Amino acid sequence: MKNIATKIFLLFLFSFSVAQAYSQYDWKFVKEKDSIKVYESKTKTSNYKAIRVECTVTGTYDKLISLLNNVSRHKEWVYNNKISYILKRNSAYDLYYYTETSLPWPMSNRDAVIHLTMKRDSLDRFLQISGIGLPKNIPEKSGKVRVPRTTVSWYVTKPTATTIHIVYTFDADPGGSLPAWLVNSFADKGPFESFKKLSGILKE
Repeated sequence: MKNIATKIFLLFLFSFSVAQAYSQYDWKFVKEKDSIKVYESKTKTSNYKAIRVECTVTGTYDKLISLLNNVSRHKEWVYNNKISYILKRNSAYDLYYYTETSLPWPMSNRDAVIHLTMKRDSLDRFLQISGIGLPKNIPEKSGKVRVPRTTVSWYVTKPTATTIHIVYTFDADPGGSLPAWLVNSFADKGPFESFKKLSGILKE
């Protein structure tokens, strides 16, 4: 009985934290294509808009976890990713990695260090994934702009045995001197293209 009560409390606590995270945004629908919905929101802490993606794709928790762990393969589906590699791996659910994003000339490429953690519900009701940028984790690299702030969250559920529903939120400051209006004008493109490719890979 005590274990059941503990599980109920933890589920409530998780639900409350998710609700708190979403309450800081005012999501506005941007577009829907190939069953991928994209939303954007102004934020109180930055002039750069946050992005939310919702989609249901063919796949499983295990396939998604495996793909996220295969960091060197991120360039196959993460928009404009030039290179990604592991810095430290604590487990299949806890790792640190370096990533570089290509930007067209005359803009400088952006890079970041991300701490990625995954929490899988013991009853497989959900999978929660969080990515936090750690700009001071390693020294900055010459010719690249270190992204000063990155927050990524995934909330994944399983509608059927062969599909997963993803709610993905991305909130970041690209750093440097990029004007907010320019970044905001194409902020939805990267996440949309990434999830389109992700969907294809998860079907393999």
